Amino acid sequence: MTEEKKKGLSPFRKFLIAFALVIVVILGITVFNYYLRYMGKSVTNNEKYLYINTGSSFDDVYRTIREKEIVGDSIVFLWVAQNMDYPLAVKPGKYRLQEGMSNRALINMLKAGNQEEVSMRFRGYRLKQDFASYVSKQIEPDSASLVNLLDSIAFISKYGFNKDNVYAMFIPNTYNMYWNISTDTFFKRMYDEYQKFWTKERLAKAKAVGLDPIQVSTLAAIVDAEALHDKEMPTIAGLYLNRLRKGIKLQADPTVIYANNDFTIRRVLNRHLTKDSPYNTYVYKGLPPGPIMMPSINAIDAVLNYETHNYIYMCAKEDFSGYHNFAVTVAEHQANARRFQQALNERNIKR
Repeated sequence: MTEEKKKGLSPFRKFLIAFALVIVVILGITVFNYYLRYMGKSVTNNEKYLYINTGSSFDDVYRTIREKEIVGDSIVFLWVAQNMDYPLAVKPGKYRLQEGMSNRALINMLKAGNQEEVSMRFRGYRLKQDFASYVSKQIEPDSASLVNLLDSIAFISKYGFNKDNVYAMFIPNTYNMYWNISTDTFFKRMYDEYQKFWTKERLAKAKAVGLDPIQVSTLAAIVDAEALHDKEMPTIAGLYLNRLRKGIKLQADPTVIYANNDFTIRRVLNRHLTKDSPYNTYVYKGLPPGPIMMPSINAIDAVLNYETHNYIYMCAKEDFSGYHNFAVTVAEHQANARRFQQALNERNIKR
């Protein structure tokens, strides 16, 4: 054997090998650390969504993430976000958070603006404030900004409506849209849906009835408020159309309740009937200035496809089933009304 083999590896070679091993370990730890920072589980289950308001800066986003503890380690998130240039690419929206999502996946979603759509379903709202309050819980604009536009003659007149009949523009349905939609864009979207709804077929039916689309919605709102059961809607619509054509006041109780602005009324009394309001159809002939509520599609179609008959009067059935007794003559109607009033008295319903 040679002398070198007998002595084994030299101290220098041992040092080189040891040094190389240390470097490999350090690199491995560094790579693993980078992997964990980018690809490891980061998002907690504290929040289902991250909301980023329009005009927010990265500092605003980071503050929300830190304060709501959206990620396990906000310092690591900050480091990754800066390395991925996210501070220059903040986009507003409503972002769904998945527990265990990595920083890289979260930041890629935020940079791309891959937000989740809001599914908004509305119907039956009476007051603008209530409608605006509901909408503001679904999208970014607040209720005040929505009400301001609903009351802005300059704005809504662009779409052919006024403050009294603007409700006719909103067709109750389910709509998908992004959370950060602006108020202007929201109204434009609703008007586009309104135009889609009023097809040539529906417009032709409205013309045959003798009403324009806004008047159809105004009558449909009364029908909707009267009918507990949808299958009665065409009958009720036909009754009110009979009254309109004969020049008889509609005398619809829901308009009286709306005129009195008291939606707790269960029994319409004489003192309610005298309320001086253009919405009180016991005082004024014809249709009110606009819908007393947001009419359903079923009610609108019931007016367009009304039932032909000779009924002039209607009264709720005394069995409180939600159905009505219909009548052609005053005598028939008075008999129906007496039975219903007696039923109210028996149940001690005084108002």
